[in-house]
Amino acid sequence: MSPAPEPMSTAPAPGGRGRWAVVIALLVTALAIGLAGCGSQDDGGASGAAAATAPAHLQGPWRTDFGRASVPLAEITSGGPPKDGIPAIDAPRFVGAGEAGFLTDREPVLVVELGGRARAYPIRILIWHEIVNDELAGTPLAVTYCPLCNTALVFDRRAAGRTLDFGTTGNLRNSDLVMYDRQTETWWQQFGGEAIVGALTGTRLDRVPSRILSAAEFRARHPGGQVLSQDTGHDRPYGQSPYRGYDAPGSPTIFGTANADDRRLDPKERVVFIEAGDESVAVPFSVLRERRSVGVTLAGRRLTVRWRPGVSSALDAGQIGGGRDVGAALVTDAAGRPVAFEEPFWFAVGAFRPDVRIVRG
Repeated sequence: MSPAPEPMSTAPAPGGRGRWAVVIALLVTALAIGLAGCGSQDDGGASGAAAATAPAHLQGPWRTDFGRASVPLAEITSGGPPKDGIPAIDAPRFVGAGEAGFLTDREPVLVVELGGRARAYPIRILIWHEIVNDELAGTPLAVTYCPLCNTALVFDRRAAGRTLDFGTTGNLRNSDLVMYDRQTETWWQQFGGEAIVGALTGTRLDRVPSRILSAAEFRARHPGGQVLSQDTGHDRPYGQSPYRGYDAPGSPTIFGTANADDRRLDPKERVVFIEAGDESVAVPFSVLRERRSVGVTLAGRRLTVRWRPGVSSALDAGQIGGGRDVGAALVTDAAGRPVAFEEPFWFAVGAFRPDVRIVRG
């Protein structure tokens, strides 16, 4: 296995050469990680004939039906690593909340609560794997994270009458993770959880409510909870971020996106994004930092969006625990029940949901 890449030494300086150093370093990191995973992954039984049906820029060992797609295949680009070059975690192990001494207090963890049980998936691990196939309280879960869009989403893995297992295609659309299921090798957009290429095109995964908390708050709220272990079966420098400086205000995206000229917000502004049917709303973190709580109405439902400080950015410093405080949000309905939401960068929302309504205060 290749040695871990060195952390980036400088944050991007808007308008300066530092930002391009970040871009180059990230591309090299992605390629190095991908090559480290080459040759050790099952090709899913793909045949040469099936691979020949893929467009030239998406060649690979695929059984995917490229004749069925809901988006132009030209919108999908290589992110550097090959299929499964960023390896999903398929047999996750857990430790008790009080035993996860590897976590610093302000580190972000993605939290899921089901059936009276709570699990935390540290971003320090997800940043290197992007997908965890898990099961909690009888519900099969796909716990996903795309560092490029800052989208941490949890889905129910049951769709089309079967339970699916997910891996990484190595490809992106609008800079967002494109996953695939190992049963049909259909490709799925992480943002929105919809199948976009292959046999299950048009199918959408059900969201499972989740939220980002600091490790310290998770321990306090769920002393009997579980934390994903760093014993993953893979050699990665957990705790280090290969995306140092990536979320600096004014910094560029690495890959092209739709509506890249949308300047309603800074491209790297974090927002709370909530979607219901054809309606969606985005509340900028800059607004939430000032007001702490904002009420919104979406599809006839009154929702409350809250923000609190105390969570470090995983995309700022070389060590995730040392990232600047960006806080985290929570969305609840009128009865106080959690509502599914995400905390992406604005550029991702502008690319996928350009008609979104922005709440500015």
